[in-house]
Amino acid sequence: MIRIGLTGSIGMGKSTTARMFAAEGVPVHDADAAVHALYGGRAAPLIEAAFPGTVVGGKVDRARLSLHVLNKPEAMRRLEQIVHPLVREEEEAFLERARAAGRRMVMMDIPLLFETGGDRRMDVSVVVTADADIQRQRVLARPEMTAERFQAILAKQMPDAEKRRRAHFLVDTGLGMESAQRSVRAILKALASAA
Repeated sequence: MIRIGLTGSIGMGKSTTARMFAAEGVPVHDADAAVHALYGGRAAPLIEAAFPGTVVGGKVDRARLSLHVLNKPEAMRRLEQIVHPLVREEEEAFLERARAAGRRMVMMDIPLLFETGGDRRMDVSVVVTADADIQRQRVLARPEMTAERFQAILAKQMPDAEKRRRAHFLVDTGLGMESAQRSVRAILKALASAA
């Protein structure tokens, strides 16, 4: 089973690209969605114990949690030590279901694929990219996004140029959705012929 790691910086169109792969029949595991589910489930009591006052109604309140960890590297490491092993368990369960179903390939949508070393668990990596101006326009059009917040997010992410350098395949969403769709199909064709 081919494990495809999908990543891309904020505003590059990674979620849209993941949906394109899913529409082509590739099962996709979304690490962000897994975290979101864990914040409303089994991670909540562990996070509350480490960061009191961050859970409301049984769910982690992200705004409250960010007050504890934003710009605090040690606190962020503590949070990651709680969440990352649980996300890995979810990932392994997804892979086991895919193996049992006889899937030939799966996609792991991991925003910080390279930053966390997740690429070492993948067979190939796909980086979603776009021109920096397009990225900026997309991100700043989001509700409640500011230029300062955008810069803070970018500072945590590996530069796009480095991600592109490490990628096995690229999907440039700045060229339009039809072009991105053609790239997705070309990647799947290349992987199917290599399998």
